[in-house]
Amino acid sequence: MKPITIGDIQIGPGLAPFIIAEMSGNHGQSLEKAYRLIDAAAEAGAHAIKLQTYTPDTITLDCHEGEFFIEDPNSLWKGNSLYNLYKEAMTPWEWHKELFDYAKEKGLLAFSTPFDLTAVDFLETLNPPCYKVASFENTDHAILAAVAKTGKPVIVSTGMASQAEIAESVEVLRSNGCNDIILLKCTSNYPANPVDANLKTIPHLSELFDCHVGLSDHTPGVGVAVAAVALGATVIEKHFVLDRSGGEVDAEFSLEPYEIKLLVEETARAAIAIGKVSYGATEREKASLVHRRSLYIAKDMKAGDTLNAENLRSVRPGLGLPPKYLPLLLGKQIKCDAPKGTPMSWELL
Repeated sequence: MKPITIGDIQIGPGLAPFIIAEMSGNHGQSLEKAYRLIDAAAEAGAHAIKLQTYTPDTITLDCHEGEFFIEDPNSLWKGNSLYNLYKEAMTPWEWHKELFDYAKEKGLLAFSTPFDLTAVDFLETLNPPCYKVASFENTDHAILAAVAKTGKPVIVSTGMASQAEIAESVEVLRSNGCNDIILLKCTSNYPANPVDANLKTIPHLSELFDCHVGLSDHTPGVGVAVAAVALGATVIEKHFVLDRSGGEVDAEFSLEPYEIKLLVEETARAAIAIGKVSYGATEREKASLVHRRSLYIAKDMKAGDTLNAENLRSVRPGLGLPPKYLPLLLGKQIKCDAPKGTPMSWELL
């Protein structure tokens, strides 16, 4: 599968995974904190910062009862209406340009998730290098068609989507001109439990849709992300926050800056470690071959002496005959003197 280029970064198998630091609403409506989040992402080595582009009115209705009110006792946002939650979590649209520009100054790519068609139109004025579609919008074909028509790579989280729904979404993207598609395995639960990650889906998704595949991860820590890279993920997206105890809207399932740094380092290691099918000594291992076990004369011996378990032993280093020949050699006579420390060879017989 050929690499995909986003901005100036190539994404693909054998390359360090593309790390997206998701700001979401963790700025807590503080522009100064949003700047600090960008600083932290850059210092940690992330490749991109991602925003979310919506207003309460573009994502839901100004209703505060029934299905518009969060009553799930397991939800982080229990007791809130959708409208008020999104009002708290939104990134003001007037911030976008200066945050995109600041991220660029810091060496980060900046892009966003649009949640309706007006957001796509707005983001196009900022010329982002790609688009992200969230799990809850992955069945909204109008949004998919709109981002596809921009001609830019599109990253789609697949949380909750059936195989048939993903197939429809991919078809919408491709039929509207998008060929650079990255699907993200995602568990739309906050925080998510690693047992629900089902990372074996990653190579299956890639094979099924002939797409690059990554992970949008809401689990604690970096272990699930590292495992995803080992299974072929080329993109990792993680929410992050300056301080998990700060009370921001997504703080509980977000990484702190030192963890983003760990994510960058450990997923890059995992990508390198995949390597290829390989047996035998690598180039760097060849120098270690001398330290293998092998057969050595363990006591001073004279010509005509018989080899036994006391005067012929398997020890390190590895310049004698392999240990597998020990049973064959026991009881044989040597034809010349052999002091202790002589590597066993056929010439001694």
